[in-house]
Amino acid sequence: MQQPITLQGDLLNERGELRQAGYATSLCLDYRREQIQAHALRIKEWDYYYLGNQHVGLALTIADNSYMGLVSVSLFDFDAPCEETVTGMTLLPMGKTRLPSSSAFGDTTFHNNRFQLRFTHDGSGKRRLFCECKKFRGEETLRAELELLSEPQDSMVIATPFAGHPQAFYYNQKINCMPVQGRVSVGDWSYEFSPQETWAVLDWGRGVWTYRNTWYWSSLSTEVDGHRVGLNLGYGFGDTSAATENMVFYDGIAHKLDQVRFEIPQLEGHDHFMGQWMIRDNQGLLDLTFDPILDRSSKTSLLVIKSIQHQVFGRFNGTIQWKDGRIISLHDVVGFAEKVYNCW
Repeated sequence: MQQPITLQGDLLNERGELRQAGYATSLCLDYRREQIQAHALRIKEWDYYYLGNQHVGLALTIADNSYMGLVSVSLFDFDAPCEETVTGMTLLPMGKTRLPSSSAFGDTTFHNNRFQLRFTHDGSGKRRLFCECKKFRGEETLRAELELLSEPQDSMVIATPFAGHPQAFYYNQKINCMPVQGRVSVGDWSYEFSPQETWAVLDWGRGVWTYRNTWYWSSLSTEVDGHRVGLNLGYGFGDTSAATENMVFYDGIAHKLDQVRFEIPQLEGHDHFMGQWMIRDNQGLLDLTFDPILDRSSKTSLLVIKSIQHQVFGRFNGTIQWKDGRIISLHDVVGFAEKVYNCW
């Protein structure tokens, strides 16, 4: 079942429960942190931007997970291939990061002695990203000034509950296929992003999460025969019986998919993330292979907090078929697919 959200107004009712579970193509419900009735330590909020092309990628994160704040900067070289990530944490921000209640307005900022990050709107529909990270590579500073152009009409929006936890929910928007222009530099090295070949995705997440969960997420943005094409695929984000977050975007218009599964190869009884993945749906519309280039992996274990993350970047090949029979073919398009396990 794929249930569209038909309500407007508040996301939560007076008991702190979702008023309606389902999907939409815009933020039609209003998130208000003060309406949450669950324990304050369970609130998770983040803004994550990934932008890249076939050669270079950059990921920027600002998160307020209540008990812990997080800022992260990652730079990817898909030709080498290699990646570098620098992460900073703060203790018990409890909402003081002041992430906006909507992706459509407000600015997301973080600064300390090492990091300066700003995700802003300029009032004309463009998003601007600024990052300065000291000692990113040895003593060298990473700097990035970027502009995201022509936001598409549709995005992926989902409101999902968590079974057995009535005051837990996940409200999420993913905006694919935003052209990028600007520059990133580290020391004497610099790279100019061109809007003709570089695309950004925003992962805007707000919610109350249960303690233990595993999610899968994949995203790509590209151009095929002069048309903007994007994919957002995933599961594990709560109880998605009302709707999944699986969508294809074609020239800014969303097309809904039903169930999707990531088939990660196994080696000696464990996930072999650098082997070839298969990604398919239950309606025969999606038939993709995913050949990894690099695995941005991390493992955190601090008392009761644990996180094992594998964000794998690679090349997608295969077909996407519309219900009317039209077929889009992907050839070595760089994107990512991830598996994340959290006890948080």
